[in-house]
Amino acid sequence: MALLKDKVAIITGAGRGLGEAYAKLLAAHGAAVVVNDLGKDESGHFLAEHVVQAIVAAGGKAAANTADIATMDGGASLLQTALDNFGSADILINNAGILRDKSFLKLTEADWDSVLGVNLKGMFTVTQPVFAWMKENGGGVIVNTSSTSGLVGNFGQLNYAAAKAGVFGMSNVLTIEGAKAGIRVWTLAPAATSALTAPLMNEEQKQLLDPAHVAEAVLYMVSDLSGNKTGHCLFASGQSIRELKLVSADGIRGRGENNSLTAEGIAAASDKIFLDAPTMVINDFAK
Repeated sequence: MALLKDKVAIITGAGRGLGEAYAKLLAAHGAAVVVNDLGKDESGHFLAEHVVQAIVAAGGKAAANTADIATMDGGASLLQTALDNFGSADILINNAGILRDKSFLKLTEADWDSVLGVNLKGMFTVTQPVFAWMKENGGGVIVNTSSTSGLVGNFGQLNYAAAKAGVFGMSNVLTIEGAKAGIRVWTLAPAATSALTAPLMNEEQKQLLDPAHVAEAVLYMVSDLSGNKTGHCLFASGQSIRELKLVSADGIRGRGENNSLTAEGIAAASDKIFLDAPTMVINDFAK
């Protein structure tokens, strides 16, 4: 069953890993895919072109885009590639990301700027023109890639976590602004093997965390199978798929309504202010 017949999808960072898995699966379900990636193989050939060739060889439709999405012109070029080749832009998957992992005190300005430039600014540069086109043409679906590093933290990834937490906030705003225009917005926190992590895993771990498992969740998100759902954040891996949410304790009346409240009173009411236990434990995602 072709779940995405006649749809056009734009996917950033789709030259390998998760993005490649998304591109191939969506193409197999009828979507024409714009494959964005500026990375090259050891021979100097663009990874995006390899993915496009594989999709076309399998009978699908795809076009390569090798622009740097950390620039406004580069980001805007993805929409243009979609329109020039396929005449539409129904789906956007913001997947591109890079790592420059260092503990906080060892981070440099270059480490900060490069990671924020691709992981967060790149999402802005690509999404703004696509969002505008969707708003004028009946809506669409946008999937923004966050990470548990941004939602709960991870040692040595302050720059990456800051960007990915920003993605979560950006998605929340886009959900609100896109609602009347029929633009559905998702946040995705995936867990899968990558070129960096694969050498450290055994075969069983590689199978459990194969990017293809996450791709099925993404297909669900961007297809009609998910109905009118918008504004949700999904964690997805080969081991677990679950919604992640911010939650609130019951709390107490603030000082504006309770003039007698003091710091000591806040301390005494801590059982109502704080949640009993963490609601997200990163190790629990493997269960």
